[in-house]
This record gives sequence, structure tokens and C-alpha cells, in this order.
Amino acid sequence: MKVYYDKDADLSLIKGRKVTIVGYGSQGHAHAQNLNDSGVKITVGLRKSGASWGKAENAGLKVEEIGKAVKGADLVMMLLPDENIPAVYYNEVEANIKKGGALAFAHGFNIHYNQVIPRSDLDVIMIAPKGPGHTVRSEYLKGGGVPQLIAVHQDTSRKAKDIALSYAAANGGTKGGVIETTFREETETDLFGEQCVLCGGTVEMLKAGFETLVAAGYAPEMAYFECMHELKLIVDLLYEGGIATMNYSVSNNAEFGEYVTGPKIINEQSRQAMRDALANIQNGQYAKSFILEGSTRYPAMTAFRRLLAEHPIETVGARLREMMPWIKKNKLVDQSKN
Repeated sequence: MKVYYDKDADLSLIKGRKVTIVGYGSQGHAHAQNLNDSGVKITVGLRKSGASWGKAENAGLKVEEIGKAVKGADLVMMLLPDENIPAVYYNEVEANIKKGGALAFAHGFNIHYNQVIPRSDLDVIMIAPKGPGHTVRSEYLKGGGVPQLIAVHQDTSRKAKDIALSYAAANGGTKGGVIETTFREETETDLFGEQCVLCGGTVEMLKAGFETLVAAGYAPEMAYFECMHELKLIVDLLYEGGIATMNYSVSNNAEFGEYVTGPKIINEQSRQAMRDALANIQNGQYAKSFILEGSTRYPAMTAFRRLLAEHPIETVGARLREMMPWIKKNKLVDQSKN
């Protein structure tokens, strides 16, 4: 595996192009501001009535409606929610993006699952930071960068990889390291990680642990501290030095419990569920269900969000966090800015 750094990227390639960022959400605000600060000619493409228009203008960026913003751009980066990209591409981007231009994504979903079929004259590339937008921005401001993935789906110009590397450099990626992958590999591993470990697996584990303690008669506040609050301590140690560093830092009692009890919780049944989830990602069944959910105005997701908001781990947690002034709202995600 080759990792690319500043010396491997030609920043002048992207600085010599007009770039349109479509979308100004978590990733959009970070890419737009980072590239702008790197000296790239940036336009943000948005709907005039959208809430993000004012946020982008307040950040000092040029903002235009999507169709107009795309015209004349040498590279168009699609940073909308996955389920919104196809309609915007076909209605506002496809006819306006210049011949021989580059179409970019930060996630391979729509290309891999055939929701967007780009024109054959375009370079089609991916630049995918391995971190949320607020981290992509904050690390850039510190002079560093979040590691990023690049991939090439169509290389019409024979310079697609170089353009992707240049974009990643302007976004801070070559400070942290850039790894080349494929649209398929990025999409399938990303969905699996989110569903089985990072979001789906972790959230269900937190809720199950909390519910088990409360059902056994322990105070909800104690259950919250042991199952939710202290998770950050463990994650920070894992993030810094992996499992060995975490085990070095916790007690012998905690480490021994990991070895004897962990495999009973994540067991063969759990692994089979992960294999089944991966199969549904690989065969497109998950993508099909997600696309249907988005096309019907998110009925299941709306219900899931409502039920989660009512769960005691959320209501108890909100009350306890108010007692801890060092935990500040909007520190990581300031919804007024992104």
C-alpha cells in the first residue's frame, strides 16, 4: 500500500482549475473553506432557498445556484447526502458540466450502485476524507490534515489520479496521508463499518448495556456513566495507540474482563450477523432499501429518530451532561455554521 504525501501531489493542478462544491453540509463546508484557503477558485452550488446559502456567504465564499455554479467549472465535487445526489446530478449538473471536466465524489455509493452514470467525456474521481467535516476543517486550520482516500472511476484525461491527489492536497489530505482505493472497496467497507461497528453496532451495544443494568435495578445514572460516558475514555486511547495502548492504560481487572467476557458478547452469532450485513451491502440489497427510504420521505428513519430521542439513555444523558460544563454543545458540530 502506497501512501501519498505533499511531495507526491502537484497543488498547482487544482489551483489552476475552477472548482464547484455542490452542497455545504458536514463535508461541504470543510472542503469549500479548505480549498478556498489553499488558493483554489471556489464556488459553492446551492439552492437559493436553502439554509446553507447564508452560512456559505458568511464564510466569505462565492455562492450561486447549482446549475449556474456548475457551468464553467473544471471540477464539480458532489457533497450532498447520497440519496439526493442522483436527482441533482441529472437535473442540474449533467447538462451544465463542461466537456472534459471532472466529476468528484467523497463517497462511492452512487457510482458503485449505478445511481449516477456519468458522461463518458468526464474524469470521475473520489476524494474521501476519513473523518467528519468538522475534523477535516479543524485539522487543516492546525496546519495538518485528515488522512484521505482517492479513487478513479473514469480517467478520460489520463490525469484523473493527479487531479484527485491535487484536490486532496488542497483539502489537507497529503499532510495526513492519502491512500488509493477503488469506488467499490471504499463503498462496501464504509457501509460495513458504519452499520456493524461504528454506528449500528456501537449504538445497539450502548443501549443494550444500559437497558441490562437498569432492568437489574441499578440507577439509570450509574448505567449511563458505565455504558456511555466512559466510552470516550476508551475510544481516545484506541484512537491514539490501538488496542494495546488502551489495555496498557486501563486496570488489569478491566483488561482481564475484556479477554474472558468480550468473546461471549461478540460471538459466532454476532459474526454471522456481520457476514450477513456485508452480503447485503455487496449484493445491493441494503442500497436498494436505503434508496427506497429516501424516495418515500424517510418514514422509517423518522420513526427511528423519534424512538431514539425518547430512549432513557438519551434523556438521562442529556440531564447528566448539563452537570459537566467541560462538555460543551456545538464544540464539535456547530449547526449554525455547517
